[in-house]
Order: sequence, then C-alpha cells, then structure tokens
Amino acid sequence: MKISTKGRYALRMVIDIAEHAGEGPVALRESAQRTGISVKYMEQLAGQLTRYGVLRSTRGAHGGYSLSRPATEVTAGDILRASEGSMATVACLEEGAGICPMRGECETVDFWTGLDRTIESYVDSVSVDDMVRKQVRVPQAG
Repeated sequence: MKISTKGRYALRMVIDIAEHAGEGPVALRESAQRTGISVKYMEQLAGQLTRYGVLRSTRGAHGGYSLSRPATEVTAGDILRASEGSMATVACLEEGAGICPMRGECETVDFWTGLDRTIESYVDSVSVDDMVRKQVRVPQAG
C-alpha cells in the first residue's frame, strides 16, 4: 500500500490546523503558505475532510477550518480514510468487494487480513495531538 500525495498533504494540512487552533478557524490561504500546499489543492482536501467529519468549516470574514473534535480524538486513520478511501492492502479485502471465489482455498488471505489489521491498528493509535507534539511511537521490529 502506498499513501498518495492526497493522504500526505491531508495529514500536513490537519496538523497545521491543529497547531493554530487557538487562533480560531484557520484560513486555507494562511495554511497553504505555512505548508507549501496550493490553496486549490487544500480546498479539495478540506471539502473531503469536512464531509468525512474531520474538519468543520466556518463561513464569514473570520472563517476558515477547525478540527471537528479535539486533536486527541482525531487519528491519522481518520484523515487517511477520508482522503485516500479504502486502506485495504489487497482488492479482495476492500469493503464491498464481495466474496472472492478463491477465499476458501487462498493460502494468503490470513496474511493480508493480519497486515490490514496491523496497519489499521497503528494509524488509529496515532492522534493529531501526537503528531503535533511529535510524540508518535514507532513500533519496534521483532
């Protein structure tokens, strides 16, 4: 699985919004200057993240975007699912994919299922607050 620019930029944008939460709603123009992401691209991402419930939009002269929940409750998984869609490592495990005709005799399905669970567990264990405070714990091998 490879996270696209969408997912990487969505994480950066949400972290920037969280870092400036005390200043009120964050204008995308300001966030774009700080993160180096174009305003046009941010507008697309903000729309997706708002529809998914990660961000809240405030209109008006002092409008902008803010987290819809406390930074401790928004996870990297929330942001990646909102921006990337399915995070399944193989097509047969994607939601709505149906039952694979090889499922009963597939020697690798347990491996892919375990890998998906590990990825989901990790991205859901890291909050925006963890990333803002740079407190992300990297799992140790073996």
